[in-house]
Amino acid sequence: MKIGITCYPTYGGSGVVATELGMELAARGHEVHFISYAPPFRLSAAANGANGRIQFHEVEVTSYPLFDHPPYALALAVKMQEVAAGAGLDLLHVHYAIPHSVSALLARSMAAPRRLPFITTLHGTDITLVGADRSYLPITRFSIEQSDGVTAVSRYLKQVTVHEFDVKRPIEVIPNFVNCETYKRLEQPAERAKIAPDGEPILAHLSNFRPVKRVTDVVEIFALVRAKMKAKLLLMGDGPERGAAEWLVRQKCLTRDVCFSGKQERVSEKVGLADLFLLPSDSESFGLAALEAMACEIPVIATNVGGLPEVVTHGEDGYLVPPRDVAAAAAHAIEILSRGDRGRDMGRRARANASAKYCTDKIIPLYESYYQQVLQAGK
Repeated sequence: MKIGITCYPTYGGSGVVATELGMELAARGHEVHFISYAPPFRLSAAANGANGRIQFHEVEVTSYPLFDHPPYALALAVKMQEVAAGAGLDLLHVHYAIPHSVSALLARSMAAPRRLPFITTLHGTDITLVGADRSYLPITRFSIEQSDGVTAVSRYLKQVTVHEFDVKRPIEVIPNFVNCETYKRLEQPAERAKIAPDGEPILAHLSNFRPVKRVTDVVEIFALVRAKMKAKLLLMGDGPERGAAEWLVRQKCLTRDVCFSGKQERVSEKVGLADLFLLPSDSESFGLAALEAMACEIPVIATNVGGLPEVVTHGEDGYLVPPRDVAAAAAHAIEILSRGDRGRDMGRRARANASAKYCTDKIIPLYESYYQQVLQAGK
């Protein structure tokens, strides 16, 4: 198949999933065309092995004095139609409803009478935040209903979409995934020593540092752990809450124990250094970072919100706590890290659960099957 994929290329779950999906599809022999205003964040680091089956098409937006804001959605629709015609795309797959599904709808109309079906994958904040805004709700609902296929990354997100938007068309749940050959436990004593030179346990967090991720809660949890034992904290990512987190680290005199590593292209090599992963978000439609940690045999302490209970099994491969309950999260962290094996047995169960349900060899065929289903439905 020839597939056009559009996503936000920035550091976030929807862009990561879309990029990883495109690379996995290319590895399976499909031709993939990314269409966006910049190359997706993880694409440059890992696309070399696709034997030329991945192409990137930049959406150029020209600024005119007439417009206060460049009309990206229109420019994207034009580029989608151009790529579809030039490359002979079988379908478009857009990630994140606004504005990508609206642009795909316009592209499909411009392509007529040639058929150009499009699939919309809902990732979370496009529904729970952006789409739920009353000013965007009608167009979000319309673009979902007009899609030739719709998927959601968790059962939770499907339920929210149906309830909040009164969507009538079927929504297929295809969860996020992880390449279990890439994400696995690697013993790297030299790399661990750079963070924890005295063999201290390492706690980790990975996100785009937006307010919903509660990065300051990660620091608060770590401060409670650090009061009971020697430990180090590895914070991966960047975003608007980094300044607040850095200030809190200084306030709590934890500067020597906390490492801000910034955005990471090769996340698998960094996550696997940790003994415990923290994800105390206010909301998560799935929790991709938690899954990546689990695949690396790292137990997860996360909040009992959204789709996280579909990923983390409380008491088996990690723990779930109420949002903003830093004391409960810290208590579980201390209990895990105080064990003789620092939770490695729980980590092995995390890996087993991730492998059983969310490896690429189980999820990518679901997308391939869904593509065929959408294509067949229009014949």
